[in-house]
Amino acid sequence: MSDVSDIGDDEPGRRKASLAQVIAFMWKHWASQPWKLAAFGAFFALAVAADLAFPFASARLVEALSNGPTEEGKAAAAWGYGLVALLAFTFYMARNTGVRFWIPFAANNMYRVVTDGFRDVQRFSSDWHADNFAGATVRRVSRAMNAYDVISDTLVWFMLPAAAVLIGVTVLTAMQWPLIGLFTGVAISAFLLTAYFMGRYYIAKPLREYIKADTEIGASLADAVTSNATVKMFGAEAREQARFDGIVGHWRRQAQRTWGRSTDAWMIQNIVLFILQAGLLGLVLLEWAAGRATAGDAVFAITAFLLVSGYLRTMGENVQNLQKGIADIEDVVAYAAERAEVIDRADAKAFAPGEGRIAFEQVSFAYKNAAAPLYNDFSLQIAPGETVALVGPTGSGKSTFVKLLTRLYDVGGGAIRIDGQDVRAVTQASLREAIAVVPQDPALFHRSLRENIGYAKPNASLEDIIAAAKRARAYDFIAKLPKGFETEVGERGVKLSGGERQRVALARAFLADAPILILDEATSSLDVQTEREVQAAMAELMAGRTTIVIAHRLSTIREADRILVFDEGRIVEQGRHAELIEAHGLYARLNALAQGDVLAA
Repeated sequence: MSDVSDIGDDEPGRRKASLAQVIAFMWKHWASQPWKLAAFGAFFALAVAADLAFPFASARLVEALSNGPTEEGKAAAAWGYGLVALLAFTFYMARNTGVRFWIPFAANNMYRVVTDGFRDVQRFSSDWHADNFAGATVRRVSRAMNAYDVISDTLVWFMLPAAAVLIGVTVLTAMQWPLIGLFTGVAISAFLLTAYFMGRYYIAKPLREYIKADTEIGASLADAVTSNATVKMFGAEAREQARFDGIVGHWRRQAQRTWGRSTDAWMIQNIVLFILQAGLLGLVLLEWAAGRATAGDAVFAITAFLLVSGYLRTMGENVQNLQKGIADIEDVVAYAAERAEVIDRADAKAFAPGEGRIAFEQVSFAYKNAAAPLYNDFSLQIAPGETVALVGPTGSGKSTFVKLLTRLYDVGGGAIRIDGQDVRAVTQASLREAIAVVPQDPALFHRSLRENIGYAKPNASLEDIIAAAKRARAYDFIAKLPKGFETEVGERGVKLSGGERQRVALARAFLADAPILILDEATSSLDVQTEREVQAAMAELMAGRTTIVIAHRLSTIREADRILVFDEGRIVEQGRHAELIEAHGLYARLNALAQGDVLAA
C-alpha cells in the first residue's frame, strides 16, 4: 500500500502561486469596487483615530479627577468624561457604519473568486483534468472563497488597524517620553519580528502539509464515493474505510504538529508581551518617582498597554490566519495565472455550420511527453453526409482523430478544416455545437432527465425534448417513471441502466441536430436486444449527417460508406467491409481474430 502522504503528488499540472501573485490577485478584487472600499476605509480610519486617542483622553480625565471636587475640577472632569464618551461613541459608530459598506464589498468579491475559479478550471484541457483529482480541485476552489474572506478580514479588520495604532502609540509616547517611546517601539518590533520569523520559518512548512492533508481528504472521499458501486462489487468497504482512516490519520498528525508549533510561537509572543507590560509601567513609575509624570500619565501607560497588547495579540494570532488564508487561496490564484493549452484566438469567429465536409491537411500531432508524434503529415478528406468507420488496434489513433476534430487538443502542424473553416480560427463553443458526440459511456448530470436531454439545446421546449426522446427510443422507459422527465438520474446517471443512458445520449444528439455526428463505440456495452433498439435510433440519427463511427462491433460498421483502418497514427487501409476482407490485410486479420461479433483490439 502506498504512503498516504503521496496522495495528490500525481498532479503534475498543479502549480503554486507566489506571494506577489496572491497580493496582485487580492488587490485586483479590492480595486474592483473603489467607492465601497473608500467609504469603508474612511469610517475605519475614523475608528482607528478614536481608538488611538482613547489613552490620552483617559489620562486627562484622571488628571481632572485628581484635582478633587472643586468647581474647576468638576468642569474639567465633565469635559474629560464627555471626550471619553465621544471617542467611544465615534469608535463604535464608525465601525458599525463601515461594516455596512464592507458586507456587499466582501460578498461580491467572494462571489467573483469562486465563479472565476470555476471558469478557470473549465478552461483547462482534458489532460489537465485527467492529471488532477476532481475532489481535490473542488476542495481548492470552494476553499478559496473562504480564504479570500480570511485574508481580507485579517488585513483590513485586524492587521492594518493594529499597525496604525501601534505606530501611533509609539510615536505619541516618544514625543512625551523619548526613552519610553523607544522601549515601546523596540518591544513592539520584537513582538512583530518574532511573529513573522516564527510564522515564516517554524510554522509555514507544517501549515502547508496540513492544508495538503486536508485536500487529500476531499480527494479521497470524492474518489471513493463516486466509485461506490465498484467498492460494493468487490466487498471492499472495510478496505476503503482503512484507507480513508489512514488519510485522515495523516491529517490528524499534521494538524497536531501545526497547532503545537502555533502554540509554541504564541508562548514566545506572550513572553514579549509580559516584558512590554512590565517595562512600560515600570518606566512610567520611574518617571513619576522623578516628578516627571503624573497619576494621569500612569493611567495613560496602563491604558496604552491594554490597547497595544490587545492589538499585538490580534497581530500574533492573525499572522497565522493570514498564512493559512494565503496557503488556501494560492491554488486558485495559480489557476487564474495558468494559460490553458487550448484557447480561442482573439479574432476567433463563430463557426458557420455547413454540409459537414471534413479535411485533415498534413496534420502532425504528439502527446506531451511522448517519444514520437502519433500523427505525422496525416491527410484525409471526408465528404458531406458520408459515414466513415474508424477501426484499428488500441493506441492506433482513432480516439485522437476525434479529439483533434473537436479541438480538445490543437494540432502541432498542418490544419483541420470543417466546411473550409480552420477549427483553430473559430470559437471552441461554436465548433462543438456543430458536432454531436454519443460516447461509449455517457456521463449524465445528477439532474432531471429533462435537463440532461435538454443540455444539447438549453432553450429547447419540453415538446422538443419529448420528440427527441421518442426518436431515440427513450420515451417509453421515461414515461413509465413516476416523475417522468423530471426524474433525477443520480450522479453520472447511476439510477439508469447502460442502455437507458445510451438512449438519453442519443436523445441529446437528436436535439442538437448537428451536421456532424460522432458515435464513439456507442453500442459496445449493450445487450443484443438493447443494441438493436439503439442501432435503429442511430440509423435514423445518422441519416443526412456526416458520421464518424468508432466501433469494435462489426455490426455497426459493415454498412459504413468507408472503413478507415488505423495503425500507429496512419491509415493503412480503407474501403468497404467486403473490399477489406478480400484485401487480406490488417482489417482481415482483425476480423479473423474476432470473437463472436467483436473485433479483437
